[in-house]
Amino acid sequence: MKAKKWLGIGVAVTMLSSVALVGCGSDDKASTNTGDSTKAAEAQEINLALADEIPSLDSSKATDNIAFNMLGQVMEGLTRLDKSGKAVPGVAKDWKVSDDGLTYTFNLRDDSKWSDGTNVTAKDFEYAWKRTLDPKTASQYAFMLAWVKGGDAYNQGKGTADEVGVKAKDDKTLVVTLEHPVPFFAEQMSFPLFYPQKKEFVESKADKYGGDADKVLFNGPFKMTSWVHEQSATLEKNDNYWDKGSVKLTKANYQVVKDSGALENLYQAGQLDRIALVRDQIDRYKDSKEFGTVPELTNGYFQYNEKNKLFTNAKVRKALTYAVDGDQYADIVYHNGTKGATGFVPTGTSNGNGGDFRADNGDLIKRKENAAKAKDLLAEGLKELGMTSFPATKMLSDDGDVSKKASEFIKEQWRQNLGIDVEVENVPFKLRLKRTTDRDYDIVVSLWGADYNDPMTFLDMWVTGGDFNENGYSNAKYDDLIHSAQKEADPKKRMQSMYDAEKILMEDMPVGPIFFRASAVLTKPYVKGWVTHVSAPSSDLKGVSIEGKN
Repeated sequence: MKAKKWLGIGVAVTMLSSVALVGCGSDDKASTNTGDSTKAAEAQEINLALADEIPSLDSSKATDNIAFNMLGQVMEGLTRLDKSGKAVPGVAKDWKVSDDGLTYTFNLRDDSKWSDGTNVTAKDFEYAWKRTLDPKTASQYAFMLAWVKGGDAYNQGKGTADEVGVKAKDDKTLVVTLEHPVPFFAEQMSFPLFYPQKKEFVESKADKYGGDADKVLFNGPFKMTSWVHEQSATLEKNDNYWDKGSVKLTKANYQVVKDSGALENLYQAGQLDRIALVRDQIDRYKDSKEFGTVPELTNGYFQYNEKNKLFTNAKVRKALTYAVDGDQYADIVYHNGTKGATGFVPTGTSNGNGGDFRADNGDLIKRKENAAKAKDLLAEGLKELGMTSFPATKMLSDDGDVSKKASEFIKEQWRQNLGIDVEVENVPFKLRLKRTTDRDYDIVVSLWGADYNDPMTFLDMWVTGGDFNENGYSNAKYDDLIHSAQKEADPKKRMQSMYDAEKILMEDMPVGPIFFRASAVLTKPYVKGWVTHVSAPSSDLKGVSIEGKN
């Protein structure tokens, strides 16, 4: 999900307690316990944690996993994802695809309604998508809608909204024409960027849309009834939802908890029903029946801001990357199955043919081999820049306890292995996102989770001028390979372009991969039906129920 900004280190970990983070698309181990469901009806209420404040519930402007997962509970797109990550009907009861794969015709169900009781129409999708593409909206995620015919031209100010290939043929028929075939387009319709918006409501709220519980209109299984900023949020079952009979929970209570120790205490006190685990917590609970693992497609990496002269040099960027032991980082900071990164695209990402992209493209980091070269690379890079010493430099990261531990580890690695002292700035998640977007940093620790299970979700962000290219990287050959892959119909040629592009990215090292994240969780045995996905929204409360708690 692209940071989206996707999360900082602390957010990434603790967010698991509320959204299970990105998973393999099936029930994880911790949610398969059985309990006594023979008792009288129990209170269908679940208590979860948020790692930080929800930045926004405007689906055109949201960029992070906290927002995406909350939107996934209160909104619904044309499709939803089943347990295996495949598209199933959502607002659209069915759809047809033209033989050339360019035109999708979605037929909307008659009983899909907004939380105010009005009908969800095809016009709500057309409006939302074009609002996202409108340059005035300044959506960082507009690049995904640029795949729609005329979308990129409109977003770049070179075309009009009328020329965009999304049309409401009538209230219940939406026709979408693409620039080129997108093999995962039906699955993408479940991604929050593609959710509908009711024009009259959005325009009535103006710039406050998405900023409070009463500033959003909902069409999903739940509706938000309370949002106390920086503290909590409450969801209640949406009685206007078309499939309300399948929704078991009546309420989901969220509270903001940034500290992993506090999460554990709240779980043990029965005040939280699911949490993430890190470090020594793993060893304490790994034999518990409530312990489970959640596979992910998430990487963690340094972004080097090329506005800073220091980071215009590839040798400097490589030195800082190679000097940090990714495997040691993964064990000390997480100790939950997270591994040191061997490239930019995480292990488990599909190669489009039933295999693994990472396995195909091999180890591009070779961290142990290159660690010994790091100090010499730094010296060479500084000399090329005309610098006699390493200048004052700051590293930006989140302020959760996991982020702070990670920052300490990185700082010490650079001190030991490079002889440099980097100042650490730990700031709230929302501020870290803003400062990264504003390019107000030297080095920032970022994470990225898959928007869909394909290497393109990790690679297209680094094209010249890309919305999430927040470090200023530019390589014409890289751009050509990515643009070629985006248009290529032959799966093998498409994938080869991405193999080659990743090799260029790791040779230039504008971003320094640190780890591929895994997750471990505790889930109360009475929580049933928890499902995780590898893309946002990474969890789905629609099928969750409480059984055997009392």
